[in-house]
Amino acid sequence: MVPVLLLVAWWWSTAAGVFDRSQLPPPADVWHAAQQLWSNGQLQTNIAISVQRVLIGFACGAVAGLVLGGLTGASRLLHDLLAPTLGAFRAVPSLAWVPLLGLWIGIGEPPKIVLVAIGAFFPVYTTVASALSHLDPALVEVGRAYGRRGIGLFTEVLLPATAPALLSGLRLGLAQSWLFLVAAELLSSSIGLGYQMINGQNTSRTDQVLLAILLLALLGKGSDVVLGLAEGRVKRARG
Repeated sequence: MVPVLLLVAWWWSTAAGVFDRSQLPPPADVWHAAQQLWSNGQLQTNIAISVQRVLIGFACGAVAGLVLGGLTGASRLLHDLLAPTLGAFRAVPSLAWVPLLGLWIGIGEPPKIVLVAIGAFFPVYTTVASALSHLDPALVEVGRAYGRRGIGLFTEVLLPATAPALLSGLRLGLAQSWLFLVAAELLSSSIGLGYQMINGQNTSRTDQVLLAILLLALLGKGSDVVLGLAEGRVKRARG
């Protein structure tokens, strides 16, 4: 219901002249921009490239977050050594990483993937480490009593016990991945939805800017819904 109301308000504000067409084009103009970009193949390419960057970066960041979160959550020593430093890095704004990654890795796809991975890493790391640190110690003892040690203990006992928290962290990490993607594509890209936004700004094509924003919102929400369904199934299975 709310999206429909927003669409009506958008249409009314442009029809009534509340906003200039160059500031807020009507929905019909955005639709025509989508048709134009689709017909020449640019829209499909921008969507595919942005989704690819998010999926690869999210996968890398989530795996790294799971590993380090597992280590710091299961070991008090590693927590004391790593948690303060990682907490400081977590406070660094996404745009601050862009010039440094450009100097370290150069231009092209690698810095964009790494930036997305950074966005996915911290939510997963934080939720996994926190969940493991609050687990009942008796659960660990039971696992060890059944011969589970090291990786086996983590994958067969600790990880299933933290599954709900892990899925929540993955959802947060995926949302962060989309945010960090836009930061990467706005500053150093020649393709993708973020590039479409900055190119539309430079050419005074507000309709293309709004189209990119709407697509990012839909893609982000769609991916969150998929993980939300997985999270709901896990919670129901555990209940």
